[in-house]
Amino acid sequence: MSELPILVGGLVRLRPPIAADIDARLALGRDAKIAKMFGVSEQDVSPLTRLEAQGWFQALCDHHHAWVIESAQSFIGEIRLDRVDFQDRRASMAVGIFDRASLGRGLGSEAIRLVLRYAFGAMKLHRLGIRVLAYNKRAIRAYQKCGFVVEGRERETAFVNGAWHDDIMMGLLEHEFQALEA
Repeated sequence: MSELPILVGGLVRLRPPIAADIDARLALGRDAKIAKMFGVSEQDVSPLTRLEAQGWFQALCDHHHAWVIESAQSFIGEIRLDRVDFQDRRASMAVGIFDRASLGRGLGSEAIRLVLRYAFGAMKLHRLGIRVLAYNKRAIRAYQKCGFVVEGRERETAFVNGAWHDDIMMGLLEHEFQALEA
């Protein structure tokens, strides 16, 4: 596939990673409340090191379908299409907002919609799936707002803060998204 396009909305801009993102990611560090939404127990949250930030950056650079999320010209997170399968025209999506001040402002939802337009348009995908921890209500609301529907629950998949938690599987089909966009 050709070089990843820059996707621009009213609140966010999605672009390929650049070297300055290492320092921006390092500056945001690891927030325990955000890490919990990714399935990390509070006692396992440690300060982000430069080496880890560089590793994160390299992984994003090596990924064929990953964007940095910017808002007001500042780095706030990432969004990716994983396990892209052009034969079956499907992929999974992963979103990470690392800046606590950016949560609850609709930035993640806009980033998701931009990627959905690209995935169902230029990439010609038919289906996108996403997994989210059942207690991550904010993310579930954002996905539902973008058209994802709950397709199932995988019980006790993550051991976080001393307790088992379920994963919610959600999906969105091409024709469902097109109906929302009409």
